[in-house]
Amino acid sequence: MSALDGGIASRLAAIHVRIRQACERSGRDPDSVTLIGVAKTQPLALIREAWEAGLRDIGENYIQEAVVKIDAMAPGERPAFHFIGHLQTNKARLASGRFAILHGIDSERLLNALSAASSAAPQPIMLQVNLGDEASKHGVAPAALAGLVGHARSLPGIELRGLMTIPPASDDGLAGRPWFRDLHALAKTFGLEGLSMGMSGDFETAIEEGATHIRVGRAIFGERGQR
Repeated sequence: MSALDGGIASRLAAIHVRIRQACERSGRDPDSVTLIGVAKTQPLALIREAWEAGLRDIGENYIQEAVVKIDAMAPGERPAFHFIGHLQTNKARLASGRFAILHGIDSERLLNALSAASSAAPQPIMLQVNLGDEASKHGVAPAALAGLVGHARSLPGIELRGLMTIPPASDDGLAGRPWFRDLHALAKTFGLEGLSMGMSGDFETAIEEGATHIRVGRAIFGERGQR
């Protein structure tokens, strides 16, 4: 049976089993891991189906698409939305206050814009770290992280929760382990607890290395639709 047999409810059940098993291997409480269903380009009907199946956190990569989905759902039937893509500075006001966590923050300029846009409760964020030094990926270099952490902590309206990374692409679910381990070590250095890492192909490895938030799309919703 493939990972995508059955409907969303059965896929979610299978993922929760794998989360529990990964937590057992690493001596962790499964409740310490937040499963974020990545729903970029997926229709609202599938998000509602996932909500009915018990999924309570949704990840989006495109700000305009996310806002449309958030506004279309009643508060009592709306999951916590996470923004996991690259946020442009000129979209900071649109994003502020709408998301449980903004996961991909990587510059002082963007932090300043989010701070200026904040008008109520502080906006939780995670700083994206480009551990693989890949030109194709966003994120702050590890050597520059200390300055960005300090800046985030100095600003009103910002709540720094942790770090986020996307390791170099690989078909091997274990290949991300050194990158996940490095992010965990960096988080400890700065006294941060949140670790947003791990996707459909490697979330179990990420959990074993301390992930608190895993971002799983294909294994829940299937292949992405067209924008």
